[in-house]
Formats: sequence, structure tokens, C-alpha cells
Amino acid sequence: LTSGVSAIAAGEFHTCALTTAGGVKCWGNNFSGQLGDGTTDDRLTPVDVSGLTSGVSAIATGRYHTCALTTAGGVKCWGDNFSGQLGDGTTDDRLTPVDVSGLTSGVSAIAAGSYHTCALTTAGGVKCWGNNNYGQLGDGTTDHRPIPVNVSGLTSGVSAIAAGDSHTCALTTAGGVKCWGSNFAGQLGDGTTAYRFTPVDVSGLTSGVRTIAAGFDHTCALTTAGGVKCWGNNNYGQLGDGTTGYRLTPVDVSGLTSGVSAIAAGSYHTCALTTAGGVKCWGDNFVGQLGDGLVGRRTTPVDVV
Repeated sequence: LTSGVSAIAAGEFHTCALTTAGGVKCWGNNFSGQLGDGTTDDRLTPVDVSGLTSGVSAIATGRYHTCALTTAGGVKCWGDNFSGQLGDGTTDDRLTPVDVSGLTSGVSAIAAGSYHTCALTTAGGVKCWGNNNYGQLGDGTTDHRPIPVNVSGLTSGVSAIAAGDSHTCALTTAGGVKCWGSNFAGQLGDGTTAYRFTPVDVSGLTSGVRTIAAGFDHTCALTTAGGVKCWGNNNYGQLGDGTTGYRLTPVDVSGLTSGVSAIAAGSYHTCALTTAGGVKCWGDNFVGQLGDGLVGRRTTPVDVV
């Protein structure tokens, strides 16, 4: 895969690529069928996802499951289905893609948490399915859902979605951020640590946000001014504010109040693409995931070598 790839997504132990031809290839761990090739054999090099050599416009990876958005606006998922995160009405693992119930069209974006999945509809609404232990499906309950349910109050007005381990966030068309689900570390950003089974506004972020990213239990926002704000778990410095204390409301990432064009969040680290084309990262660095040539957590952004 030295060329011909248009997007990538990484799960816990597997990786997938969307080709320019609209196909999906995956590699890595496959014990739940998350590679989608009809087997449970680990693959050290990319394999084609069965039936998806074309017609796909986006991909998303959960911990042990994978989903694809088709060019027709439908969603297909495969892999681990213990909590119903494949959305086909069952809890059976699937070694090849299955259609998400009721979502064969009308979807514009997808996001996958550890054990839940969400879809943004072309009408600007959000639907979620799978694990709901902490309210991450946003339907006002903690019941697992093997088929999509509407997120309460978000049937329109949403432009993007992001899913963490057990929380979910939405970017509104007004540039605001709403989150729901697990909140033990303040990852919902509403100033509390109370779990929320329906969306709540992120404090101070009712407008001015361009995009969002969710880590395991922290969340970040890229502002329209090109700055980055983060909130939630900060044990490893993944909020980038120079501390390791939980933040229940958004804080500025040190030195990144402007000049950023994109953000991405890992489980416990965060990275930013600058408008100059450089990359800066911060947070957990136990195995060198910050790319600065060293190990050891960083509480403020460092340049990737």
C-alpha cells in the first residue's frame, strides 16, 4: 500500500485502509473477524474485505469491529458484535460485512467507539447502536441496542460525530459541541463527572468549533481560529495544558491557540497537524507514540521528528 489509499482507520489491534477505488483492505489481529475476510486468521499484510472492493466512501474502526459507509449512503459492519455494535439485530460476530439495520441509505458519516457505533444522517441527525452501559448511545437509557436508535434531541442540526471508548460527541451546524455517555474523567466537558444518557452542551463551546476528536476518555476540539481545546482524562498529559489533572471543561492546548488544521486522538495521546504541514503530539509516550525520538509522557505538544 505505497499508493492508492485515500483514508485510514486504526482499531485496538487492527488497521484498515480505504483505497482510491473505494475498496477496503485490513490487516492485524482478526480474532473477532474484524478484518472482514471471512476468517479469524491474523493477517500480517493487507487483505480485501469480502465484498467491499469498491463502493465505499468512509471507514471507521472500533476496538474489535469495523464499519464502512457506502457511496449509496448505507452502513456495513463486521467483527465483534458482543454488544450489538454491528447493528444487524444480533449479537453474533460477523466475519464478513453485514448491513446495519435500517441504514442502507441516508448516512453521511460514521464513527466507532470501543463497543458502539454511530451514524450521522444526511438530515443532520445522529443514530447509535451497540454497548450502552454508560449512556453512550444517547437514547436516555443504558440498554444495549443491536439496531440503531435516535440520539435524543439530535434528529437534525449535526455536522460531525466522534466516539470515544464509552462516550460520544457531536459537532452542531452552529459550531457547538454536545457530548453524552461516560463522564468519570470529565470527558463530556459539562463541568461535572455525572454520566449523561442524553446530550449535554460542552461548557463554553456552543459555537466556533470546526472539528472534534475523541480519545479513550478525553475529547478535543479544533476551533475555527485554528486553536485546540481539550477536556477529560489527563493522567498522561493528553490534554496538553501542562498538567496531569482531569479537566471537566475545555482548556487550551499549550502553544496551540492557532495554526492547526486537523486533530486526531489516540487512547491516551493527541496529535495536531499544523497549517505549515508539521505534526505536534502530546500525552502518553510509553512506546514512543509521540514521535519525538524519546519515551515518557509529554504534558505539552512536542514536534514529531
